[in-house]
Amino acid sequence: MSQAEQNVPLSGQAAVNNQRDSVKEVAVTAGVKHRQVHKFGGSSLADPVCYRRVAAIVEQQGDGSELIVVSAAGKTTNRLIQLVELAEAGDEAAGEALNALRAYQQGLIDGLLEGELHQSLTAQLNGDLGRLGQTLEGRFDRFERNGLLAFGEVWSARLLAALLTSRGEPAIWLDARSFLRAEDGALVKVDEALSSELLKARLAEHDGRIVVTGFIAADMEGRSLLLGRNGSDYSASLLALLADGESTTIWSDVAGVYSADPRRVKEARLLERLSLAEANELARLGSSVLHSRTLQPVADSRQRLTLRCSYNPDEGCTHILRRAPRSNGARIVSSVDQIALIELKVLAQGDFEQAVKTIEAHLARHRLSPLTLQRQPDRRVLRLAYTLEVAVGAYDLLRDFQLQGNFTGLIQKEGYSLVALVGAGVTDNAEQCHRFYQLLSDQPQEFVQVARDGLSLVAVLRQVVLEPLLIALHSALFSRPTRVGLVLFGKGNIGSQWLALYGREQARLERELNVALTLYGVFNSQGGLLDEEGLDPIKVQKHFEPSPLIWPELLTQLEQHSFDSLIALDLTASETVSRYYPDFAQLGCHIIAANKFAGAAESEFYQRIKQACRDHQVQWRYNATVGAGLPIQSSIQMLRQSGDPVQGVSGIFSGTLSWLFQQYDGSRPFSELVDAAWQQGLTEPDPREDLSGQDVRRKLLILAREAGFELDSADIELENLVPHALRPLSVEGFMDKLGELDGPIQSAFEGARRVGKVLRYVARIERGGKARVGLEALEPHHPFANLLPCDNVFAIESDNYRTNPLVIQGPGAGREVTAGAIQYDLWQICAAL
Repeated sequence: MSQAEQNVPLSGQAAVNNQRDSVKEVAVTAGVKHRQVHKFGGSSLADPVCYRRVAAIVEQQGDGSELIVVSAAGKTTNRLIQLVELAEAGDEAAGEALNALRAYQQGLIDGLLEGELHQSLTAQLNGDLGRLGQTLEGRFDRFERNGLLAFGEVWSARLLAALLTSRGEPAIWLDARSFLRAEDGALVKVDEALSSELLKARLAEHDGRIVVTGFIAADMEGRSLLLGRNGSDYSASLLALLADGESTTIWSDVAGVYSADPRRVKEARLLERLSLAEANELARLGSSVLHSRTLQPVADSRQRLTLRCSYNPDEGCTHILRRAPRSNGARIVSSVDQIALIELKVLAQGDFEQAVKTIEAHLARHRLSPLTLQRQPDRRVLRLAYTLEVAVGAYDLLRDFQLQGNFTGLIQKEGYSLVALVGAGVTDNAEQCHRFYQLLSDQPQEFVQVARDGLSLVAVLRQVVLEPLLIALHSALFSRPTRVGLVLFGKGNIGSQWLALYGREQARLERELNVALTLYGVFNSQGGLLDEEGLDPIKVQKHFEPSPLIWPELLTQLEQHSFDSLIALDLTASETVSRYYPDFAQLGCHIIAANKFAGAAESEFYQRIKQACRDHQVQWRYNATVGAGLPIQSSIQMLRQSGDPVQGVSGIFSGTLSWLFQQYDGSRPFSELVDAAWQQGLTEPDPREDLSGQDVRRKLLILAREAGFELDSADIELENLVPHALRPLSVEGFMDKLGELDGPIQSAFEGARRVGKVLRYVARIERGGKARVGLEALEPHHPFANLLPCDNVFAIESDNYRTNPLVIQGPGAGREVTAGAIQYDLWQICAAL
């Protein structure tokens, strides 16, 4: 099937019946992928710069099989509506409007494409505009008018697919009218079963990237239908439902849902998570970011919905979760500047409450439920609040319904505003309710309505300037501390020390950073505990009765937390825990690690963690993995962020090896020093973990990556001080043959002494990325040659610190300093929150 054939909408009931029968086998046998859906609105495609930004997002976020839903570029739909209206009125300005539309669309093509693609799209645009002009010259019905308005989405889809292809990211475009079947009416109703069959047949023909038109569908006769206000958002979540997609991301000019309109309330903060119930309530109350119809396919499928900003993809995002809301009060101050009140009077002979239920049900059937309503049984009056654009349709529907004799006295009044608090449990939150009523006491109230499900508290006011009220409400309600839940993995030496430090420092950290910290969970190798009320950091060390740790269950519990933010602290040496870092990031959970496995993992997994943290706007801090409390990574970051690239890092990274070679002078066997260090607890339980140099290599790899070098562990040459014959032995067997270390070390020592140098175990990465860990002979006055017992030393070379490196020296291990590094990372994350 050619590209042109693929994008021609079907027509005729016979064609529909034929396709209904023929696609079933294809859809069943095709093995349809669980694709990602991305939707870009008109503001995200306003000009060539925007188109390139969108293409870059698709390249970074996608895997080559995603479905991309697009709106008409910029104000194209408004231009088309104006053009149609001018043509219907016989206004000569229609020609000028058509030329302006041509110039805008041609400007997009000229700014984005060259060569054959440019010629092809220009020819197609000219053909479309020719047909559009011919249609406007004659009479056209409502369906033909819909077809004219659909050109905007077609042009966007065709152009984005061509742009992606020109950038080496092959894509085709698909007209939604070729699969999206719907029934015409006041609100277009999609036939999901047939549409899914038709779509899966299309997807079976092409498993790559597809750009799909939003906003448009076709009836059973193949005539164009429009999905209405915010139809492209609905198209995207519906597409994910029909294709069994795993996620939908709606990209617009805002990063998601804020605690208030950020254009009006500067202190408004982005909400990282919102329950589907809260999102639906916000949409019902007239939100410009979320819409009820968009959310319905989310509720009916397994897809994840995320809202993001195409202008600044790293700004953050809002995840809409299908779990039950767990907040205990308002999370958002919402408002609508201009609304209308429709007032009607129930006839005296009828039951008032029953009549109101009948009216509400009638409105709901036509998807015209009010923002809020007020019952006045004593006057037998019902008042319904609507946005101005919806009020017209609601009034007309009620006027027709009035003829059935349920009510009389139908009138519509304008000049009102709406303010609402939205959040699960807000109506039961006495403090928030009190502040809401208190701040509204001097406002021109009409009425206040409490949502039956406890999700909102709504006030209708005679129209006022809302900004001062919104700022006051937001300040009064959300100036509370940010609630942060902490989940600790590992309560051994470092974990216990940190728990003690946290217990001492918690109050100061909360006071100075305006956060409320809760030790939400503690886990060790036997299992752990979770308690949203909080665990006592001192008691949990003495009385710990863990439940078994089952990772899928734990991740589900963490996803359902009610804190503003969550932080996982990995103070283990467990590779298993580190493997769950991408899952933590996907849950929006920040990570603090003393565990080296993730930072020194294979490149693919390391980059996967980094990407997950970027995608979900979480921090991964691991200062405690190298140098304990010494400011090594922060110094490297400071140099890079100041525009001074790091060219090399070297030093002595092991306190144990530092002590051993500071003490060794050839007068006593090296094996005696190792045994003494082991007896004093200066080595790991198995000294080979220190002597092998593997831990030093991990530290060097972590610092190299932090400095911008792209390395894997295998790229670092390693000198293992343990002879091959001793490596497979038990610890006891190794200690019995410890003397076999002496010969090679004695030989290396004598070689260094003959040239007037000393022997040290050094880690080094140099300009160009050459890296090595092993013994080096150094001048006696070298900074690495004279250290205090167990000290580490780090030398950082950059463009500005080339001849005189930045040297950092101090204790590189120990419970206290390592716990301090973890506490510093905790402070930094809380400060950023």
